[in-house]
Amino acid sequence: MKRIVAMMLLLSGILLAAQTAAAQEWSQPWARERIAKSPRHSEWASIKHDGRTVETLIVYPESKDKRPVVLIIHEIFGLSDWAQELADEVAAAGYIAVAPDLLSGAGPNGGRTKDFASGGVMEAIGKLNPDQVTADLNAAADYGLKLPAANGKLFVGGFCWGGSQTFRFATNRGDLSAAFVFYGGPPAADAMSRIKAPVYGFYAGNDARIGATLPDAIANMKAAGKTFEPVTYDGAGHGFMRAGETPDDTNPANKKAREEAWARWKSLLAK
Repeated sequence: MKRIVAMMLLLSGILLAAQTAAAQEWSQPWARERIAKSPRHSEWASIKHDGRTVETLIVYPESKDKRPVVLIIHEIFGLSDWAQELADEVAAAGYIAVAPDLLSGAGPNGGRTKDFASGGVMEAIGKLNPDQVTADLNAAADYGLKLPAANGKLFVGGFCWGGSQTFRFATNRGDLSAAFVFYGGPPAADAMSRIKAPVYGFYAGNDARIGATLPDAIANMKAAGKTFEPVTYDGAGHGFMRAGETPDDTNPANKKAREEAWARWKSLLAK
């Protein structure tokens, strides 16, 4: 009888753990496993500005020369395991990845993304003040540029919610070398006049919600005299950069889109 009770408790614990993991939007165990195997140096920086502290992941490339900084803006799922793994991939490509957790201070007990134990991340993202987001991003970018290993060149790339924030950040940051928008919506048309860097877009063919914003974005950027070069990947769904490397994703178009988009991104970074 005791054995049966013990087995039931064990199974209940396993089920509860599985349910909890499923509720944690930021949790991708496969990405965490890849990070653990990375040979690259990473560290966390507590970046302070205006009474706030933004916990930020820094991942360094293995390089003898100073390298550009790529500011990474996470999805609506916060600074997830995947976002951190993506930062490692950017570093593997030869760039200093700077990935701020924009939910710093917004989590339970003043925590960040990893402290949301059972959902709530997307709701918290939706409550972020846009001016605070911009200030956090500027602080992280400034910190990255001051790193001894940085060469003074700054890029920004973001995904989903972070893609929209990337496009908006380009209207507020004049020293960007380029902005890379992954399936994110555009800023207001009247703000586009402030953009100085070229903007490169990466969009999914099966993503009508974001795809519907493209015609006006193209027209408005052209009217403002700005460079905007979007590419749409047929058959891919929203979030293909993450889905395309998720082990259990069943859409081959996501994998193809991710591979092609990643190759394009690296080519544009090297221009």
